[in-house]
Amino acid sequence: MKKTVIRGLVASALAGAAVFGAAAPALAAPAPQDVVIVDEPDTTNLDNAYTFAPLGVPVFGLIRSVNAVPGKLLPSFG
Repeated sequence: MKKTVIRGLVASALAGAAVFGAAAPALAAPAPQDVVIVDEPDTTNLDNAYTFAPLGVPVFGLIRSVNAVPGKLLPSFG
């Protein structure tokens, strides 16, 4: 029983060290950078079928894309 507990603790310590070691680059402090000013995004073309999304999904663009799949997959012999 005591061996099992010690093995579990050692395994968790090794797993924690591995996770911490893998996360070290992400936890490193970034180098100081210059301030970047970003302009407002261009929203002039956001009224087409692929960006109008009343349900969270662009419904009309999705339907149009799904309807176009058979024509792109199957060869045309015309």
